[in-house]
Amino acid sequence: MRRRQFLFTASAIVPMAALISMARAAEGDGTPMQFMPKAPKDPKPLERELEKYPKCPYCGMDRRQWHHSRHLIHYSDDLVDGTCSLHCAAVGLALNLDRGPQAIYAADFGATAEPKPLVNVDTAAYLLGSTLPPTMSKVSNMVFSSKEAAERAQKDAGGTIVGFDQALAAAYTGMAEDTVMIRKRRAERRAKASQQGH
Repeated sequence: MRRRQFLFTASAIVPMAALISMARAAEGDGTPMQFMPKAPKDPKPLERELEKYPKCPYCGMDRRQWHHSRHLIHYSDDLVDGTCSLHCAAVGLALNLDRGPQAIYAADFGATAEPKPLVNVDTAAYLLGSTLPPTMSKVSNMVFSSKEAAERAQKDAGGTIVGFDQALAAAYTGMAEDTVMIRKRRAERRAKASQQGH
């Protein structure tokens, strides 16, 4: 009798643990836990931003090194994604589809200060397809604090001036080619490091 009771209790505990685990995974907005921003909630993400978010969570790049192309997504629940580029910001927005952003910021490429200050993308202008160096993308997509600033850069670098929504759409459109390019570059770096190690 005791053995039967033990087996019944043990068999009930395992499904109960699985249900509790599933309930915890389903809490919140539906984003799988492995994709949710890992840093604690932050109602003031712009304060000491590079110190708090030094590495891109999607590619691992140093955001201080890539300060001129970095983005920062502040979600409505105060979670934050600090990325190196529009490419990785697009990845983050897609993975956190049900988590609405309260603000998205990007580095003002036209600013002379280093690191480049962040500006709200709602009022910024993106210069797409210019000769300015791209980050994580085949197509350059640098941000300027205003359309006028972007127009000044456009005179020398070419490209098309668009808003955030068009720039994001272009990032998604180019994602396949960008991913192939990134994998190729990383494979070349690994091969080179391997050769230098011998």
